[in-house]
Amino acid sequence: MTSSAVDPAELAAVRRRIFLALFTALAVALHTLEFLLPSPAPWFRLGFANTLTLTALFLYGPRAAWGVSLARIFIGSLVVGNLFSPGFLLSLSGGVVATALMTLSHLLCGRFIGPVGVSALGAVGHAGGQMLVAWLILVRHPGLWQLFPFFLLFALGTGIANGVAADLLLELLRGHRAFGGDNAPPGDRPPESSQKSPSIPL
Repeated sequence: MTSSAVDPAELAAVRRRIFLALFTALAVALHTLEFLLPSPAPWFRLGFANTLTLTALFLYGPRAAWGVSLARIFIGSLVVGNLFSPGFLLSLSGGVVATALMTLSHLLCGRFIGPVGVSALGAVGHAGGQMLVAWLILVRHPGLWQLFPFFLLFALGTGIANGVAADLLLELLRGHRAFGGDNAPPGDRPPESSQKSPSIPL
């Protein structure tokens, strides 16, 4: 009996798909954990799951980032039992606006903005999207907008922290053979045309 050689390119692709599935599962777990933690308001969350969305964006591209973001919102809300509730709408609105800003900034300014800057923009979008939906469906009172500066400051702080965490995770993962690290055999490394230009962290 003879064994056929494994195609290195196919093996690298399988490794990348496994990592992406792991990112999605971890994002769902963090989303669920944050829901269980005490919070002064439904939209005050630390956003740990966004670290995985950022990582997917910089390693795979916008489509993967959207997949991780929407999967963690829908599956996470299903797990905690608040699918299509006001809390789910807050999470969805913030996630959609944040992911849109992050993917656009990465596509348009990828050479000049790193994970920290992208995460900060996403935090601003998350805060704005959630506050707008909170005003429309929860507390339709002008006084709610007086809280927005404090909410925005809180979101920026967590966004920067999550961006730093994503930057550290990216540095670690880019050394893995699944992402063409130096320790990967030549056949495992993606072609030069598929590698993104290095970004400048902000």
